[in-house]
Amino acid sequence: MAKDTVRVTFLGGLGEIGRNCCAIEQDGRIVVVDAGLMFPEPTMYGVDLILPDFRWLIERRDRVDAIVLTHGHEDHTGALRYLVKDINVPIYGSALTLGFARHRLTEAKVAKDLTFIEVSDGEKRKIGPFDVEFIPVTHSVPSAMALAFRTNAGIVVHSGDFKLDLTPIDGRRTDISRLAALGDEGVALLLADSTNAEEPGFTASERSVGGALRRLFLERPERRMVVACFASHIHRVQQIINVALEQHRKIVLMGRSMEANVKLARKLNLLHVDAADLIDIENIDRYAPGEVCVICTGSQGEPLAALSKLSRGDARFLKVGADDTVILSSHPIPGNEWTVGRVIDDLHRAAAEVIHSGHEPVHASGHARQGELRTFHQLLRPRNFVPVHGEYRHMVHHAELAHSMGLSPKHVLICEDGDQIEVNKTGIKRAGQVPAGFHYIDGSAGDLDERPLEERRMLAEFGVLQISAGVDKDHAKIIQPVRLTARGWFEGEQDRTVLDAVTNEVRAALEVALREGAPDEDALNKIAQRAAGRLLGQKYRRQPILLAAVVVL
Repeated sequence: MAKDTVRVTFLGGLGEIGRNCCAIEQDGRIVVVDAGLMFPEPTMYGVDLILPDFRWLIERRDRVDAIVLTHGHEDHTGALRYLVKDINVPIYGSALTLGFARHRLTEAKVAKDLTFIEVSDGEKRKIGPFDVEFIPVTHSVPSAMALAFRTNAGIVVHSGDFKLDLTPIDGRRTDISRLAALGDEGVALLLADSTNAEEPGFTASERSVGGALRRLFLERPERRMVVACFASHIHRVQQIINVALEQHRKIVLMGRSMEANVKLARKLNLLHVDAADLIDIENIDRYAPGEVCVICTGSQGEPLAALSKLSRGDARFLKVGADDTVILSSHPIPGNEWTVGRVIDDLHRAAAEVIHSGHEPVHASGHARQGELRTFHQLLRPRNFVPVHGEYRHMVHHAELAHSMGLSPKHVLICEDGDQIEVNKTGIKRAGQVPAGFHYIDGSAGDLDERPLEERRMLAEFGVLQISAGVDKDHAKIIQPVRLTARGWFEGEQDRTVLDAVTNEVRAALEVALREGAPDEDALNKIAQRAAGRLLGQKYRRQPILLAAVVVL
């Protein structure tokens, strides 16, 4: 790689929501930006988490100088506990971002020997071969940062997740003047959040949610209010607390992460509530419903989170019912719609009133829409651009937006996980690919690859069919009859007919093989599987997992 060139390797976050991770490389040295996870789709049976494939990084661990975090969300920090087992380098981020990360790493028992380096808004640090500037941006978690890397090819800006909220709860706005100054200096490459690139206009201010919550609370003075939101959304939690205290309600926190994050945010002076206004959940029955506000986790329908337990009636000390109003102050992450819907159904069965973003403005996104993206591009005026953080259609729309802002198509690349690009003073080009597939984590079985996952899908869709028989090879006879044992099949008359047909097909195939002198058990088992699979697939359109146990006696 030439001296005036910087290389970026994308390990996750392109073409998906989650697994955000990229590596910026110069002079043989590497700085990693974020290490996020993604939650599984419903068909990824038994999978708990999905990580980037870190093999490329681990093979170059002696060249990695640091990990830099843009903000504290799990889709940007959640894979740290797996990465730091192999790559122990300093981790940079804001105090809150590192506080969230340190808590997760301590839970995973991997924080002991790690180095955390806190940075403040506007601070500049020498990290590896780069001078890195940390620029404040607004998002749905406090203390989010954009990053400006000074490289041999010029300034590389990574937006992190952002929106241009002009009335943020904490008064900490995106530093537009600093972004404009970088644009005046000249930005060689912009990597920018694409999540809302399909959406016209501007994202609503976080402050707008407070007004909606205030109205809903005022309309229900005698009801207990239960509000679910992300535990990391400290500004949302602050607004809920403010509205509740205006009505002289006591605050109850439910969910381990909610309790831990509120404790950390209070310690860092990012969230303000007096200890006297907080009560323990076990004391909730001492207060009338109209005197209490519960703030809990589980707005995405997570089965072990507080809201799901409440919906099932499994929560200790609190049962929701006709006196309760439950507000889901969030929007379902793509893929979570079904689980969120199930929780809402269960809450209705418990006779609770349920309010969500589908019919009240109780949520505001943390990501920039087209109007803000245009402003961001105009401030920075990059020579080259790669959209990041979004599904493929989001990145296509963001690329089209960049074209409309006057950037030539040859200076805009739509990349996917595993792509490498190189930027120098003359332009941008693709520079190869690295392994960057999904890395699955099963809590009980450890790491998974695609093969057992595909088998689990087949088991779920088609079940399993076990074939057994005993043969006398010397006399070329079947002496223990062919038997089929099915699991995961619908039991019915048609299935009985199918199993009889498969039994006859396998018996005939084994008899032919024995007459022709089939060599051993392995060959007979494969013959039985092929015969069953061929008939089931061609005639009955079924593909169960086939297990054969043909024994030579």
